[in-house]
Amino acid sequence: MSSARQVWEFAQNFSQNNTVHVLINNAGCMVNQRELTEEGVEKNFATNTLGTYILTTALIPALKKVEDPRVVTVSSGGMLTQKLNVDDLQFESGQFDGTMAYAQNKRQQVILTERWASLHKEIHFSSMHPGWADTPAVQSSMPSFHAKMQSRLRTEAMGSDTLVWLAGSPAAIKQPSGLFFQDRKAVATHLPLASSRSTPQEEEKLLAALEELALNFKP
Repeated sequence: MSSARQVWEFAQNFSQNNTVHVLINNAGCMVNQRELTEEGVEKNFATNTLGTYILTTALIPALKKVEDPRVVTVSSGGMLTQKLNVDDLQFESGQFDGTMAYAQNKRQQVILTERWASLHKEIHFSSMHPGWADTPAVQSSMPSFHAKMQSRLRTEAMGSDTLVWLAGSPAAIKQPSGLFFQDRKAVATHLPLASSRSTPQEEEKLLAALEELALNFKP
């Protein structure tokens, strides 16, 4: 997912002879030191945002071939602490913080979900927060958090419950497209009194930047 060219190649080849009923964007990473992929893209952004953007947009024609298609993107409650910073998408300024970079990516995913929902009415889009679950990714990327919170973390099954519900439940697809879910309920994407809302112009700038960058790697 961190290789834009490989994501393009897979999506284009797959969509030629296949339909897609449900796309779940779950693959992701939290790299705590700033690293670039072989294509020269910051690794967290490449995997969590650019890869998700390319895969989803490239598979939209295959999704539109079926009845009631769905796209579910696994975001994180960590995005609630972040306002979109469209001027530094690859974290080139200041001291790098992997946790902050990940949270920025997850904010970007929520915004993408909202925008896709407005652009593609035939597809049901949603994003979700699984809650903090005891997974290998949490253990390796956030070891101190895992050690402190281990007794309170959810099981993997508990974390995936809302994801499975959004992917397959008749009740889920009756919800408006573009919402953010936790525990099978649509929840707010901003904390009360938090200055985390972006303007339509900032969101348009995000989409334009992703489109331009994605096209650079299109076969």
